[in-house]
Amino acid sequence: MRIGLDVMGGDFAPKATIEGACFALNEISPNDQIVLIGSEKVILEELKLAGIGPDAFSIIDAPEVIGMGEHPTRAIVQKPKSSISIGFQMLKNGDLDAFCSAGNSGAMVVGSMYSVNTIQGIIRPCTYAIVPKENGSISILLDVGTIIDTKPDVMYQFGILGSLYAENIYKVENPRVALLNLGTEAEKGNLLCQSSFALMKDSKDFNFIGNIEGRDILKDKADVIVCDGFTGNVVLKLMESVYRMLVKRGLRDEYIDRMNYENYGGTPLLGINSTVIVGHGISNNIAIKNMILLSKEVHDVKLTSKIQKALQKFSLNNKD
Repeated sequence: MRIGLDVMGGDFAPKATIEGACFALNEISPNDQIVLIGSEKVILEELKLAGIGPDAFSIIDAPEVIGMGEHPTRAIVQKPKSSISIGFQMLKNGDLDAFCSAGNSGAMVVGSMYSVNTIQGIIRPCTYAIVPKENGSISILLDVGTIIDTKPDVMYQFGILGSLYAENIYKVENPRVALLNLGTEAEKGNLLCQSSFALMKDSKDFNFIGNIEGRDILKDKADVIVCDGFTGNVVLKLMESVYRMLVKRGLRDEYIDRMNYENYGGTPLLGINSTVIVGHGISNNIAIKNMILLSKEVHDVKLTSKIQKALQKFSLNNKD
């Protein structure tokens, strides 16, 4: 397969992206190829510093860069020669099997929807975060910032997407799906939580177990935790700050190390017609390597086609 990497994306690009790509070379099959997309001059300079010959990669020149603070829609339209825009054009044309970037996350979402589009039946795509549980397993928290203001039917689809991802990537059988709320009772929460609960409680599309509270996130209460993007992003960044605070104070163990974002590389944009991975803006070379490997894993399990089939079943259930 061909994995496209936005070399110019991220706070520590291009050094971290090139080093991460070089690390990934040692862990992918000879039949797989990493395509470096960015300024050809910069890429060649960084490869020389890394002691890697340019023949190890396919290089696509992209002279423009979409900055982290640029407006996503305007940037995609106004910078067609940027690494993100060219990456999505290649993905659309079938020249890539997957595309990943630690750059402007808004531009990654917009670029996905403009190029490969959402899966038929998906209202809005979403992203997730991995939450390490105290018993050694993980849960999936979604959405974590893609959709700030959402609706109950979108929250329901988050349950489907999270359940499919837990099954296919983390091999969790019949994942337990919970709704993040400020109480466990059905009538608790704001109108979004109450309405979402009403939709989810009799679901035939996933194993809904009810509400969980914030204090239960790290416990083994659920495998998939559904929330709106505003709440999910606050939870994610709180966990990141707690991890940094603990490390700064020299408080580390096996569990705390599992909170490190570097371990996970990034998050697939769930609900679109291809494999797109969005990395953390502060990704270092290890995180970039893991983002590339995650791209391969998501593509290899054919997650997109499994979501498509699940949405067809969902549509049939709605007709009954």
